[in-house]
Amino acid sequence: MWGKPDALDRFAQGLVGLAALIALGNGLFMLVDPFGWYDWVGTVKATGAANGHFIRDIGLAYLISAALLGYAAGNLPMRWGSALAGAGWLLLHGLLHVWEVAQGLCSPGIFWREAPGTLGPPLIALTGVLFQGLRQRVSSGPLPVRLFLPLADRMIGHLAPNLADFAAAPGHLAEKFAHFMPFTLHRHAASAEQAAMARLGAVMAEDCGPCLEIAARAALRDGVSQDLVQAALERRLPEGPEKLAFDFAQAIALQLLSVDELGEAIEEQYGRAVRTELTVAAATVTVHPAFKRGLGYARSCAVHKFTL
Repeated sequence: MWGKPDALDRFAQGLVGLAALIALGNGLFMLVDPFGWYDWVGTVKATGAANGHFIRDIGLAYLISAALLGYAAGNLPMRWGSALAGAGWLLLHGLLHVWEVAQGLCSPGIFWREAPGTLGPPLIALTGVLFQGLRQRVSSGPLPVRLFLPLADRMIGHLAPNLADFAAAPGHLAEKFAHFMPFTLHRHAASAEQAAMARLGAVMAEDCGPCLEIAARAALRDGVSQDLVQAALERRLPEGPEKLAFDFAQAIALQLLSVDELGEAIEEQYGRAVRTELTVAAATVTVHPAFKRGLGYARSCAVHKFTL
């Protein structure tokens, strides 16, 4: 899971925010001064006489798109679905202009003068979302379940048979699970190594081979060195922040009395936010072995072996 926003995250966020500002400015202009807007946008005169009511209606649509895009820009990895919705109307509006050119209802010259204002904002916003998606720095929450479950199953190496049970359960259980995943994978203040060791420490206390393999391979994807992951699996971590996170998570999972002492040591050295994140990592990663035990997959879990 991604940690603190980096420069490329801010770049994508800025693209969506820029599209929001353009839509906001245009929408306010259309709403406050529809006839002034009509005179200012010279190409619109080719579509017919000004209709103040109709221009204000379109202005309201622009304002709704601006609100959705602005909301998404505040936390694009989690709210990219809102960005798609906000860009959706803008894109359809721009494609209508393309259709008018194709049908001969609008000259190519007018279209190309309009294109920056009609197609520019949605393409800017969609570029930001696509950029985040290609970097795999987006939440699973907005994904349709039929897309999320196969992707999740493939990413974890087909090691979670309980996903099929979630898919078959009534009441949109799989969709709710998709919204839970960003919480359990959260990391911001803690380092990738600390978070990975916390997850490994907690899941090793649960005797679930597939869950341990999932956590180990997730650590590698997050940039944690293979040597460090292997050392954790072999319980030979050297003293330091990684071992402290590992021991703290094990104390949480095994309900050891040392949990308070370890937690206070983490808070003193790295801050309350890191202690909170490692607690969330340790507490939530253990739900996956519980899922498997409750659904009858515990026997196969105990005998599962793997190598990195």
